[in-house]
Amino acid sequence: MRSITTATQIGAILAARRKQLGLSQAQVATRVGLSQNRLSVLEKNSSTLTARQMLALLNLLGLDLSVSERTTAGKPRIEW
Repeated sequence: MRSITTATQIGAILAARRKQLGLSQAQVATRVGLSQNRLSVLEKNSSTLTARQMLALLNLLGLDLSVSERTTAGKPRIEW
């Protein structure tokens, strides 16, 4: 499992998984209702990736999204 702290990491993970599965950007984009150009932009910088787009991409690429509480020295770290 990888910890993700930046939008750029999300794009890199999506691109790596797509390539691992042998899929082109055009194939993936078509299946999730995006243009190939838009997918290319999202893989480079996912800062404008919507939750809906991210979930569609994760599902298509066979990835799961897990959210967990961060801990520091055994204590929960809560930031608001």
